Amino acid sequence: MDMIHVRAVSPPDRTDQVVEFLADDPYVLNLIVQRGTARNPDGDSVACDVLAGAANDVLHGLRDLRVDVLGSLVIEPVDMAFSGRASEAALRRLGVLANAPVWEQVEARIRSEGRYAPSFYLYLVIAGLIGAVGIVTNSQILIVAAMVVGPEYGAIVAVALGIDRGDRGMVRRGLSALCVGFLLTILVTFLFSLVIRGFGFQSEAFDAGLRPVSNLINTPNFFSVAVATLAGIVGIVSLTEARTTSLLGVFISVTTIPAAADISVSTAFTSWSAAGGSLIQLLVNISVLVVVGAAALRCQRAIWRRVALRRDKSAQQA
Repeated sequence: MDMIHVRAVSPPDRTDQVVEFLADDPYVLNLIVQRGTARNPDGDSVACDVLAGAANDVLHGLRDLRVDVLGSLVIEPVDMAFSGRASEAALRRLGVLANAPVWEQVEARIRSEGRYAPSFYLYLVIAGLIGAVGIVTNSQILIVAAMVVGPEYGAIVAVALGIDRGDRGMVRRGLSALCVGFLLTILVTFLFSLVIRGFGFQSEAFDAGLRPVSNLINTPNFFSVAVATLAGIVGIVSLTEARTTSLLGVFISVTTIPAAADISVSTAFTSWSAAGGSLIQLLVNISVLVVVGAAALRCQRAIWRRVALRRDKSAQQA
């Protein structure tokens, strides 16, 4: 059974409204009220469990009461719950809506990925360096390793959320992080590639023009757009369903980090057409991932909103 635990600090003059709102909701369980016990902020402590499928309405109601502004509001996932008759009956009433995402949690998860500490740029540069080694040695394993290290999808999906929510600041910060991060990655990887070329560390096959890994990356085509579109859909769905894994990260990074690395390597080895192709690949795929991510978020919201309306209509008719 999916549920969340809600902890709130309510101003004393709002507590009766908060408790009445929560007590009237059949999907709110284990409601506990402790008056005058909370400090910093001061107020009444209110805690409850909410079935995940109904959590969006409950959280919206609490925010309408300004609990998050005048007091505090904390959401925690519940890893395990032994359900009783009341919760089982409530779950049956929810129906398909029991699987609905908790949008506050989804947005919090995305926003946490949209914080660009120095480690974000460090990981991006290291991923580019690993990708460069994979390209000059024709090693697909190292290309996959670079994809695992790359953190850029966090910024991409933050931009998508910013577009969906009309948050220009989030869009601006995400795009700035991507621009600075990839420019830094390309520059450092270019210098590293010059060292490789200067000492002749590249593989003989690469030197002879046999570059299957590089050719796959620097040739943008219909399939590049198709893969980026599918990756964008999978990435957003995995975030809303809390199923993000390293494997999904690899899938999403398939034409971003490798393309940035190939720009540097191709430039260092004066393969200008390959560098241009990789640049187009990088720009196209980031753009597609952002657009598809924003559209997928909006579509999922609309779908689940429609499911909720149908459930309410059926409940009224019953």
